[in-house]
Amino acid sequence: MKKNFLSIIFLLFTVLSLAQTKVSGIVLDEDNKPVPYANVGFPGTSEGIITNEDGRFYLESNETRTSLQISFVGYDTVKITLDKAVTYNMKVVLKSGRQLEEVKIYSGKTSKKNNPAIDILRKIWARKRKNGLRMFKQYQMEKYEKVEFDMNTIDSAFMKSRIFKGMEFIFNSVDTSDVTGKTYLPIFINEALSDVYGDNVKNKVKEILKANKNSGFSNNQQLISFIKDLYADYDIYDNYLKFFDKAFTSPLSRTGIDVYNYVLADSAFIDKKWCYNIVYYPRRKNELTFKGDFWVNDTTWAIKDINMAVTKSANINWVKEIYIAQQFDVLNDSVFLLKRDYMMTDFALNKKEKSRGVYGKRTTLYRNHQFDIEKPDNFYKEDVNQFDESVYTKPDEFWEENRFENLNKDEVGVYKMLDTLKTNKKFRQLYSLVEIIGSGYIQKGHFDYGPIFSTFGYNEVEGLRIRTGGRTYFGQNDPWRIQGYVAYGFKDDKFKYGLTGMWLLNRKNRLILSGGNRRDIEQIGASLTTTNDILGRSFASSALFTSGSNGKLTNINLSSVALEIEPVKNLTFQAGFSYRTLASASPTFSLAYYTDLTQQHIKSDITQSELNLQIDYTPRRKTSGYGVERHTVDSPFPRVFLNYSQGLKGVLNSDFDYERFQLYYKQPMNIGGLGRLDVITELGKTYSYIPLGLMSIVPGNQTYFSIENTFNLLDFYEFEADTYATIQLQHNFGGRIFSRIPFLRKLNWRETIGFKGVYGTISDKNRLVNIPSGLTYQAPEDFYWEYNAGIGNIFKVFRIEFAWRGSYIGPNTNNFGVKGSFGFYF
Repeated sequence: MKKNFLSIIFLLFTVLSLAQTKVSGIVLDEDNKPVPYANVGFPGTSEGIITNEDGRFYLESNETRTSLQISFVGYDTVKITLDKAVTYNMKVVLKSGRQLEEVKIYSGKTSKKNNPAIDILRKIWARKRKNGLRMFKQYQMEKYEKVEFDMNTIDSAFMKSRIFKGMEFIFNSVDTSDVTGKTYLPIFINEALSDVYGDNVKNKVKEILKANKNSGFSNNQQLISFIKDLYADYDIYDNYLKFFDKAFTSPLSRTGIDVYNYVLADSAFIDKKWCYNIVYYPRRKNELTFKGDFWVNDTTWAIKDINMAVTKSANINWVKEIYIAQQFDVLNDSVFLLKRDYMMTDFALNKKEKSRGVYGKRTTLYRNHQFDIEKPDNFYKEDVNQFDESVYTKPDEFWEENRFENLNKDEVGVYKMLDTLKTNKKFRQLYSLVEIIGSGYIQKGHFDYGPIFSTFGYNEVEGLRIRTGGRTYFGQNDPWRIQGYVAYGFKDDKFKYGLTGMWLLNRKNRLILSGGNRRDIEQIGASLTTTNDILGRSFASSALFTSGSNGKLTNINLSSVALEIEPVKNLTFQAGFSYRTLASASPTFSLAYYTDLTQQHIKSDITQSELNLQIDYTPRRKTSGYGVERHTVDSPFPRVFLNYSQGLKGVLNSDFDYERFQLYYKQPMNIGGLGRLDVITELGKTYSYIPLGLMSIVPGNQTYFSIENTFNLLDFYEFEADTYATIQLQHNFGGRIFSRIPFLRKLNWRETIGFKGVYGTISDKNRLVNIPSGLTYQAPEDFYWEYNAGIGNIFKVFRIEFAWRGSYIGPNTNNFGVKGSFGFYF
């Protein structure tokens, strides 16, 4: 979804940004050296920014500003009169001035001892749980959120690009600087009104969306959910602030003194409260840190104002800058409440000064606070289906009356321009192209062809394989959907197919009836925890390039029907029945087994009826849409999956009677400044005897790519089990180690380490039953394990992983391997 949305953003350049005042430039000292982390702002306002490591700054305001002020500790403050609305490439020289008498001035790396700024920081730590909303048992308030996206750095050559042929009218009012050639085009705006409720005693929060409006995409719930996840809420008092699935060290963190330099820069009255001003900046480059300053009250030690800018060297992709400004309102002598939160992100392909990109701006306002009004426990229970169509269809009169602040003329222009642009033929063609790339489907009327990325595959049985298919599609919130495909293998000269349907019977608790049939060739044992997904196909049996033989494939004819319900948000129950036949698809591979151990009758195919009961729990999972299919918003969440299967011997000539229990558990963990750890474990046991085709196969990986839940150095069918337990640990340091190595620092690589292990057994009876297959059965009874180390973020999209086998090492085993993977990561 992120790739789809960002692609849309880069294509929809629609209207000129007409901010009233814009300034940019560089701040130098008397020796003509850049002054990093200097304060730049419009006097008498809260609008300001900190210069970057090169002393450069850019600042804009929606109001007309007549002066600009630049200051830094140890220098005289400079105040500049602005004679025109747009002033670029300013050169400001700061002269050494009289140092403040009441504070000690630091430069470069500051000391952790005898530093008054750190003394103040410790007082903030001691009081941070007693400030703001935390001071009350319960709270409720109104919230207004506005998100804007603006295309930046558009030059005349870009405007003449063929991509805009037929849409030239969008550039009629572009304001292009003769000095820098920069232009700014607002392309999207989203507004939301909500009521927020919180209970600090029960540690619960609930937000009820009252109204939502955006320019051009009012019915796109997937886009709205993505934007909300992109700009997740944060608390500056927390030790780590999460943006784009990365943990940035807060300047107010207890670990901040290890990664930041702090300087007590000033003191003054703000809203009749005496406050201290502290400037902070990173101790090292390439870490996920900020630069900026904050004002803190001298009695409550609560933050009054704070500015945070992510350093240019921070190890984050596709983001050139992040700037955050928060203002707190003084409710009374001891209560400071957040009243305004502004965040600006500059998304760009690279961090060069003149690179094109997109500004993403979020402004959040709060008002009408009420406290200590307790709500019953069931009030905070999350609704399974939160969609209310009336929320997205409020008239303009409603917004004019209920906005916390009026839109400026530029923001109003976004709505008007996109209404016009949507009628443009060229624009609709570009938008359709982006949708195809993002979804993988080509829409024609009420039918989508695809997914186009599954068109080609290869294996030893089918040779080159082609596949085509599609789905019904009347809208993203369809209450029913039919999907299907047909495939053909040029080597075996056979057609395959799959067909499935889903029907949402009850939207409130998401009662869904599904069923289908598939006849195809599959790699059994591509995963331990199994489902009856009709259209699912593992990468193991369709990869274009593999290592070793991938001819141990199976002809499968699978039919299933299931009923699922979601009585509580993110807790799903499913009951289903499946019927399948399995037979070897290759003359070099056999599924033969004894039907009777005493008479030793041999059968080469399997007929099996099975009843399944499943529980799927995904706390903190975020979804979009309210139809029979929903999209998961791209953010990590835990998952617990339980499966019970009962073989039904004799039902539709079924061969075996057995019971199977399976557990899958995944837990992603952000470990502060040390990166993220993913923990996965799987447990399973099958009671009674079963043939190879129904046994749990430890999943190998004979592709050249890293695949989650598989073992990098195992071949297909290398280990089998009827009882098993696995553990997988994968940790991404996010560049924390490489950032400390000078010659690696600039590469922004990210180091990973991992461990995978499995223990399993096979009963003597199951070994005897499967003798006719000719396979040598081996269970990982001595615990198979392997470990890996990798380098990620190579060219921002590639990761290489080196794996070593730790046990079961032999002359014919894969003891070392190299895998790769591609991905779009921040």
